[in-house]
Amino acid sequence: MKVDPTLNRIKAIEALKRWRIKILLVSVIVFLLIVAMGRIQIDTGYDLSFLAAFHSTINFITFFILLYALIMIKRKRIQAHRKAIMLAMGMSVLFLLSYIVYHMTVPELRYCGQGSLRIIYFIILSTHIILSAILLPFILFTFARAYLGLYDMHRKMARWVMPFWMYIAISGPVIYVMLHNC
Repeated sequence: MKVDPTLNRIKAIEALKRWRIKILLVSVIVFLLIVAMGRIQIDTGYDLSFLAAFHSTINFITFFILLYALIMIKRKRIQAHRKAIMLAMGMSVLFLLSYIVYHMTVPELRYCGQGSLRIIYFIILSTHIILSAILLPFILFTFARAYLGLYDMHRKMARWVMPFWMYIAISGPVIYVMLHNC
């Protein structure tokens, strides 16, 4: 006996509604952690400054994974796209953990560049921070829509979420290089 696809879609949309609260809760918790990490300094007794290079590298790799995922979906290679997105999600979680630990254990590093480079740095930094804060729930909703099989809804959202996610992933390493080479 064949299952009515309309019933499956209704169930998927109901599941998405249930996930909405969880996604928003996770997004708020991450946001609060990031806000708090600048105010909380933990002395571990270890030099964890290497984490800046580590999470910058993770971001850089994530950019290329996202680029690969984009190419795969354009070529209709859905399984490859799905695996790449899962990997990008995992890399983003690893980045986030490293980023939070770094900022809670290492004193803040200030940009020392001057002139137009300083302006460019702060433009990239501010857009990176603002987009990072805003985009997390949208990435999670886009992922949830695909996971639940709501591919038409997924595509509509992914068309604008993916470029912003890619920008965040590549601007992080640019910020790192600018910050550490002045």
